[in-house]
This record gives sequence, structure tokens and C-alpha cells, in this order.
Amino acid sequence: MPRLDDVNEQSEPPGVDVEAAPGRTTVPGARLPRTLAHDLLTVERDPLPRMSRPRWLARLPHAVVIYAAVFFAFLTTEQMGDHYDDHGGIPLLAALLTGAAIVLAMFRPIGGWWLGLLAAGMAGWSIQDNVGPGQTWPWMPSGILAFAPVLLLVALRVPPRVTVAAVAVPIALTGLAELLFKPEHSQSSVLAALLLFGFVGLLGYALRATRLARGKLVEQETLTEEERAQRTLLEERSRIARELHDVVAHHMSVISIQAQVAPHLVENPSEELKENLAGIRENALEALTELRRVLGVLRSEQPDDPANPHHPQPTLAELDGLVDNVRGAGLAVTTEIAGVRRPLTPGVELTAYRIVQEALSNCLRHAPGSRVEVGIAYGPRELHLCIANSAPTRPVPPSPGAGHGLLGMRERAGMLGGELAAGPRPGGGYEVSAVLPMDPETKKD
Repeated sequence: MPRLDDVNEQSEPPGVDVEAAPGRTTVPGARLPRTLAHDLLTVERDPLPRMSRPRWLARLPHAVVIYAAVFFAFLTTEQMGDHYDDHGGIPLLAALLTGAAIVLAMFRPIGGWWLGLLAAGMAGWSIQDNVGPGQTWPWMPSGILAFAPVLLLVALRVPPRVTVAAVAVPIALTGLAELLFKPEHSQSSVLAALLLFGFVGLLGYALRATRLARGKLVEQETLTEEERAQRTLLEERSRIARELHDVVAHHMSVISIQAQVAPHLVENPSEELKENLAGIRENALEALTELRRVLGVLRSEQPDDPANPHHPQPTLAELDGLVDNVRGAGLAVTTEIAGVRRPLTPGVELTAYRIVQEALSNCLRHAPGSRVEVGIAYGPRELHLCIANSAPTRPVPPSPGAGHGLLGMRERAGMLGGELAAGPRPGGGYEVSAVLPMDPETKKD
């Protein structure tokens, strides 16, 4: 997984000191030494990740590291005693610290790195007086090899700049020690340290980059799978909507046909009966048109397909027809329009029409026999709607609806950045009011 340092490394532009006081000029790169010092002094926990596959070998890297720690601890003791004739407690302590540094680097890489430097320094100090001709100093062959796994574990889990510092510091210390304290006839180890530590740093950087790239790929595959599942869900909902459209359209067609045929099944039907049946048929046909208008796009994967024409959406210009239809159902509806009536954007026109339509439908269901007032005011920047009804004069029949009408109206108004309020009136009845911006696209938060 990417570390916090990786995020900071990508998010902070070079040469910008976020901690600098206002008005001060920061020299480019001035934060770099402080950042490296902070990274090299941070011994936070960062466990070595397990292998993902195969699962039964998940802990194999940890077992290999522990084996390397034991091996190099034993090898350090043997080499200090046999090759450098250095015996006693200090060689044993240096060997134990060498193995402990490798183990600690599995969990706290920077902490293991510091402990490895301490072990190498202790070993070099202990054998300084026993170095013979041709023998390396300050690194023993076992010591320089034992420090390589520590560097590899560091490079696997820290940003590249920290890896460069972790490689450069021991090389610089090696050169400084040889310059100041090198025993006579000893062989230099700075070139071997440069080659080995540089190779290990590059290897760790490459493996870390591969691991991060694989992690991003897995994350992208997860997002793709979620998007695929969401698309499947939407396709299923679309299929259900098409099936629902077929069922409702079938029943509405039957109602329309029955309303058309009914007058011929009765001898001498009254004009009132003919008018009511004609109204039923007209409402059924209008419902069919609405169904095709709303759900017709689900019939085609290509909205521009000429075989699937889209009907124009209703606007406030059709408000008179809507009000007449409600009046025919037995409600006394009056309308009042204030301001200069003018065409609005399609979204505002459709939303305003639907809010009035839903409010009038609620009046039909919940306030039979009431008086309804529909008010529309065209302001300079906003459209105001108000649909208010008096108390019902007839018993309210039970409604099997789900009660989502107000929620739908609020969603429509909120989608445009408008507001909608609804509630009972003090003298009885109910009122729905909405304020819609004339141009939602230019509305700012």
C-alpha cells in the first residue's frame, strides 16, 4: 500500500515551503534536508506485507528474513573471531545487533537501518586494532553483506528520496571512517559498499514501484467491477421499467377502449354519461402519452433513433388544459398569473408544470370538493408557484398511493437549485409553494 510519504511526495510541489511565514521568500529545495532528516528519524511501524499468492506461502518473506538474520549473526561472530581474532562480549553484541537489525527492519525499516549502522560501527571499532594486511575495514565481508538485506527492506517501503539517503549515508560514513581512522595495510571497502548498496537500493526501488503499480491496477479493477455491477443494476431497473410500462399501457388501452364502447352498450345514454365516458377515454389516452413520453427512451439504446421519436415535454403553456381537466373532475380551480408571461428554459418549464400537476392531483385525492387557487408569478430572476386548496367538503376516500408526491416535487425543485414548501393552512386546507430560478445554469451557491 502507498505510504503517507508517497502522497506528500506527489502533492507537495518542489521548492514550496508550506510552513514559511507570509511574505518570506523560500529558497527552492530548502525543505528537502529537513524532510529527509524527518524521514530518517521517523521509526514508525511499517510491517513487511505478506505474499498474496499462494496463500500457504504468505509468510515466506518473513521466514526468509528471519533465516537471514540468524545466518548473518552467526557469520559475524565467526568472522570476527576467526579472521580478525576478536573475541569477547563486544563481538557477540555486534553479531546480535546485526541479526536484530534485519528482524527489526521487517516491522520498522528506518529503525532497523539505524540499528544496522550501529552494529556495523561497533564491529568496525572492535576490529580496528586487529586488521591485518589485505583485510577490509570498516566493513567486514559478512558485515557489508548483512547490511544489504536491511537496505533492501528499507527501499521496499520508503519513498525514493529516502532510499537515496539510506544508501548515501553509510557510503559517506565509510569514506569518512577510512579517511580518518583507516588502519595500516587494510583494504578499502568503500567501493564494495558503493556497488552493493547502490544495486540493492535500485532493486528495492524497482520492486516497490512494481508493487505500487500492481496495487493501483487492483484498485482500478475493483472500481471497474463496481461500475460493472452498477451498470447491471441500472440495466435491470431499465428492464423492469419497460415491463411496467407495458403492463400499465395495456391496462390504460383497455380502459380507453371500454370507455369508447360503453355508450353503445346502453340504450339512450344520457349526455352526462357520454361526457363522463369521453373524459375517461381522454384521460386514459393522455396517460398513455405520458407513459410514452417518460419511458420511451428506455425502448432504444440510441436516443437519436428515428424509430423511437421523443414527444416534447409539457410546459406552462399547457396549464389551461391541465386546469380544465381537473375542473372536469369536480374541483373549482382558479388561476392567477402575475408578471410578464414568457417562455423559460425547458427544465424550469417542465418542473413548474409537474409541480402544479402533482399538487392538483393531491387536491383531487385528499381534498374532494375543495376550492383550489393556482398562482404563478414571473419575477425578474425567479418563478413563484403557489397551489392552495380549502378544506374538503366531501369525505376523503382512502388513497393507496405511496405518498411520494411531495418528495418528488422537492427533488424536482432542488435539482434546479430552487425551494419548495408544503403544509396545512391556518384556516384549513393545504398549500404548496415553490420558488424556481429562471436560469438554473447561472445560479451560484
